[in-house]
Amino acid sequence: MFREDTVIKELQINGQIRDREIRLIGSDGQQYGIVSAYEGQRIADEQGLDLVKIAPTSQPPVCKLMDYSKYKYEQNKKEKEMKRNQKTIEIKEVWLSMTIDVGDLNTKANMARKFLKDGNKVKVSIRMRGRQQAYANQGVEVMNKFAEILADVAKVDKQPVTEGRNITMFLSPLK
Repeated sequence: MFREDTVIKELQINGQIRDREIRLIGSDGQQYGIVSAYEGQRIADEQGLDLVKIAPTSQPPVCKLMDYSKYKYEQNKKEKEMKRNQKTIEIKEVWLSMTIDVGDLNTKANMARKFLKDGNKVKVSIRMRGRQQAYANQGVEVMNKFAEILADVAKVDKQPVTEGRNITMFLSPLK
């Protein structure tokens, strides 16, 4: 049996409301005052609306007269709109070499500049091979030079760090 992880918070409506007394609010915001749940349900039925418990923790609980299916539709519409307007930030990776030349470094910097202008973060990596591990400080210098080239569009989130055979640094776009 499958279970959906995203649970929509359901409100108690109509017959689900078992409280003795409720504070009733009309669909137009009119205050009916404190009435029994049965009386609130009767008023809702007369108006062709649903009785919805909107504040279950207050004393007495607050219920409102509304068209519940329309309310639920509007909520789903708002959630979809919020998801559509959300921007996902990706982490793009650029690999450098400890022995990279100026022209190649500029080419990689232009590629990273494009990623940063699109609003993505950039992970810059260098893999050290063989004897290069003894000269890790040269790799850090290459990283710092790379960050200097991109200083106009990026800030350094995480300074260059040597972790085993790799040196990594994170850049993020300036706001």
